[in-house]
Amino acid sequence: MQSTSFSVGSKGMNGIFVSFEGIDGAGKSTHIHTLAKCLEQQGRVVTLTREPGGTPLAEQLRVLVLNEPMDPMTEALLVFAARREHVCQVIVPALARGEVVLCDRFTDASFAYQGAGRGFDTAILSQLERWVQGTATFSGTAGEHAFVQPDLTFWFDLPAQVAASRLTNARSPDKFEAQSKEFFDRVSQGYALRLAADSQRFARIDANQTQDAVWNAVQQVARGRGLLQ
Repeated sequence: MQSTSFSVGSKGMNGIFVSFEGIDGAGKSTHIHTLAKCLEQQGRVVTLTREPGGTPLAEQLRVLVLNEPMDPMTEALLVFAARREHVCQVIVPALARGEVVLCDRFTDASFAYQGAGRGFDTAILSQLERWVQGTATFSGTAGEHAFVQPDLTFWFDLPAQVAASRLTNARSPDKFEAQSKEFFDRVSQGYALRLAADSQRFARIDANQTQDAVWNAVQQVARGRGLLQ
């Protein structure tokens, strides 16, 4: 297996952390599974996970976040509480073992949904990001004071009206999927701001194409970054 061109940001951890971002209907879930299969065929050990969720406790918090009405701060705190469990129990141990972690959404989603979508204070989100992903010691790893952040983030950018048409009759919408087009326009703006602030980490994928065209774009980025052979 050839070495990758990634420079992992988490001290003492040799794995690769890749996140998939975008609104529901953009196709990220389809392509994260396809990429996982390709990596496994190349001999990589893959941890495939999601947010909110990834641990038994975080999955319980996911149900609350996606379905129960609540104050925006309560929502943000629950999302980051689930993330802390996920980071400590799943992501950091997998990276320490040298695995490839593929995560369906991570902190960029909090800035897009709770920040831009809900209008919640991004300064508070930034503080939560530092606390949850950075300043604490992670037990059993060499990651003391490491900042856990994806090495690569695929953003599946899709107009809200196209995503809504794809989801029609697919399933009963959760409280986020039931939001207005204006809400998702703000979410997209939130993702664009995160990309602008960290353009080297992000790869914007035009998701308003055929599934094959989108997968070709994902493969091109993955090969260019040394993730796929």
